[in-house]
Formats: sequence, C-alpha cells, structure tokens
Amino acid sequence: MMQKMFSIIAGTLFALVALAHLGRITQGWDITAAGMAIPMWVSWVGLVVTAILAFFGFKLGLESGKIQGR
Repeated sequence: MMQKMFSIIAGTLFALVALAHLGRITQGWDITAAGMAIPMWVSWVGLVVTAILAFFGFKLGLESGKIQGR
C-alpha cells in the first residue's frame, strides 16, 4: 500500500511540474535565475522528462495493487 501511494503521489507531482513546463511553453513565460535567462528548450526537455516520470509513477502505482493480488 505504501509503494502504491508513494508512486501515485510522485506521479502527481511530476505531472504538475510537466504542466508548469507546458504553461511556460504555450504562454511564452520568461524565467531568469541568478541574472541568467533560461532558454525555452530547457522547458521542452523538462516537459518530456517529467511527463515520462509521471507516466511511470502512475503506471507503477496502478500496477502495485495487481502484484499484491488486490
């Protein structure tokens, strides 16, 4: 049960970060960190990586119940 809950929470957090990257891409938000402008391609990479992690988090959370026979 704990692994299932952890995986679903992690998947949700990664999905929220992916949505933030998607919002930056679609809205054209500028981000500056320590006086440096962050290029838009960073959000494209972040979107892909976090979306994949969210997918696997949800997948593992849904499959963990099947593994234990529930």
